[in-house]
Amino acid sequence: MYAITSGAKQKVVAQHMAWKVNYKVVHSTHGRVRFRVPLLALDQSYASRLESLLLLDSCVTKVRVNCDAASVTVNYQATQNNLIPARLLQIIQDATWKEEIKRQRVETHHQHHHHEHGDDGLKMPALATLMALLKLAFPIPTALVASTVAIAALPVCKRAFTSIRDERKLNIDCLDFLAIVLTSLQGNLLAPALVMTLHEVGDTIRERTARVTHQSATDLLSSLGSFAWVEKDGEKVRVLATEVQPGDKVIVYPGEQIPVDGKILRGKALIDFSKLTGESMPVVRSVGEYVYASTLVREGTISVNTERVGCDTRAGASIRLMQEAPVYDTRMVNHAAQIADKTIVPALIFAGIVFAATRNPVRAASILTLDFMTGIRVSLPTTYLAALNHATRHGVLVRSGRALEKLAQVDTLVFDKTGTLTQGEIEVIGLETVLEVLPQRVLELAAAAEQRLTHPVAQAVMRYATQQNLRILPRGEWNYEIGLGVSAQIEDEYVLVGSARWMEQNNISIQTLNDNSFISVHDSRLYVAANGELLGAIVYTDPLRLESAEVIRKLQLEHGMSIHLLTGDNKQRATTVAKELGIPVQNVYAEAFPEQKAEIIRNLHSQGKTVAFTGDGINDSAALAYADVSISFGNGSQIARETADVVLMENNLENLLEAIAIAQETKQVINQNIGLAVIPNLAALGLAATTGIHPLAATTVHNGSAIAAGLNGLRPLMHQDPPQTVFSQDFCLAQY
Repeated sequence: MYAITSGAKQKVVAQHMAWKVNYKVVHSTHGRVRFRVPLLALDQSYASRLESLLLLDSCVTKVRVNCDAASVTVNYQATQNNLIPARLLQIIQDATWKEEIKRQRVETHHQHHHHEHGDDGLKMPALATLMALLKLAFPIPTALVASTVAIAALPVCKRAFTSIRDERKLNIDCLDFLAIVLTSLQGNLLAPALVMTLHEVGDTIRERTARVTHQSATDLLSSLGSFAWVEKDGEKVRVLATEVQPGDKVIVYPGEQIPVDGKILRGKALIDFSKLTGESMPVVRSVGEYVYASTLVREGTISVNTERVGCDTRAGASIRLMQEAPVYDTRMVNHAAQIADKTIVPALIFAGIVFAATRNPVRAASILTLDFMTGIRVSLPTTYLAALNHATRHGVLVRSGRALEKLAQVDTLVFDKTGTLTQGEIEVIGLETVLEVLPQRVLELAAAAEQRLTHPVAQAVMRYATQQNLRILPRGEWNYEIGLGVSAQIEDEYVLVGSARWMEQNNISIQTLNDNSFISVHDSRLYVAANGELLGAIVYTDPLRLESAEVIRKLQLEHGMSIHLLTGDNKQRATTVAKELGIPVQNVYAEAFPEQKAEIIRNLHSQGKTVAFTGDGINDSAALAYADVSISFGNGSQIARETADVVLMENNLENLLEAIAIAQETKQVINQNIGLAVIPNLAALGLAATTGIHPLAATTVHNGSAIAAGLNGLRPLMHQDPPQTVFSQDFCLAQY
């Protein structure tokens, strides 16, 4: 524990910006390190910034901060040399930046202002309604209640005046204001107060379901990496990624994210392109080949000649596409306002004609009171909110009413492959052997040779061996060749594990296994040999999700949707997956970078289709932004989740069918609400124009239809199905 007086603490916090942050490595193991940082016990804001910056780093997998003990524990992607990445040490210093403090203060101010503004809009109408209700039972002065209603009506009056003055047209606020004035002059103060309250409740709901797109773009920028090692005058200097210039020589070590686009000058590395292209298997890149920002070096060290930086990189292009994508109004669409604007003038003319013919102001007031739109304006937010909660109970997080509306209209669904239709993780599916070798022996030798390697296939082999309860034999001298395989001394045998090319380079024939038809086109082999003889192979793949085939079938047959496959993977694998799932081959787009994915979505949209795109990675962010409805998974990348309109929190494609069903049900409820709001008011309007109807009766019909529509909109909440997923409160609140 660190004890310090209040005055001394303020002094330390004020001065630490100019000082180097002191730290000590308390404990370090392979892939895990614990630091002692005294400043954590003194400054909570520093602790928050440090945790946030660490989590943004691509090599960090887990962070735990203990302010009382002044310590932070970091789990990271370890490399073979077991060195603590220098970036972790730098982040401890960088968390003190003034710019970060200023940004957080600005964001906090905006959030506080937005919260206060939303509350103030509802306070006065609610107070006016309460006063009008109390007047029915207590002798409250009419002037006091009328004053409260007048104050509550001021925003409506202002909007109506602004529309007339600036836009030169009458809108729904003009009709609302006239109805408020007429009903108030007749002594009925409860009706206008109640209508204003219901309107404000609807507006509050719409604001709470807003989707903040600027935050998604900000988070996407972080994927380009924070730092880079630059070689200058024969020395390696660590600089901000934003300070790297074209022509600089950038060094990238194992476990680090490449911060620039450029050509490799020295070295060879195994690079994970999944963030950029969605390709599930890492690829080998050597001298003369291009590498791209946001990709991850799994093994090897490379020197890259910088050609493009920042927003000029391929990853940066994804950011530009996302920022330039058409930004729709993500509040619940106010259909009533659109229709009401067209009915204002006819309503006024009709009321004028009735008054001229009957000389009865009561009939004219009744006509103005009986608008068709109030019930719709009140019920729409209620319906959408009920549907959003209903979807959440089914494991689907929908960010806005607009997303539900569009989802009900979707006729074209585009799927990413890796991690969306497939599981996104390499899995061993079988063993093949030659001669009289036991499958267990093949797996045992492979696991012994592959232990502690970071390649996804090696990790899959180790998981499979663990599942089979195999002992992991000790490994003697060993050598790993990037992109080929590993050689190792296991007990008294010289073992080779790797690709077909690795076997060929060591003069080992694999023809016996190649004649076997055990594997399909999109499966792969990891060959195992000992003492110059082929023993067998381990068959692995990125398997399809168990539910993918059935979901695709239902979408095509039951919902009549056109299904497309859009992936950064190669054409052969993409086509094979499409055939297995029943997706037409002509609807397959392979080897697509993010900007190409966005272009394909735009082309489908330009053909008049309502397009939904489902993806889970950074490489999908641009396509997600351009789709009419974007869909991702709860375990997808943070950027994909925050870009998506719909998040399948249970990571199951079957929830997509639930989301579509809920969206279509919501559309039906809205149509019912329109009928509930329009038909009674239309009938009352006919009576008001012919035989006459008292304004109080007109108000009763008007408000009664609005309440009926609102209650009907709550029907989705009446389903008694139990919650299927428990969401953290912080995550759910963050969506609003």
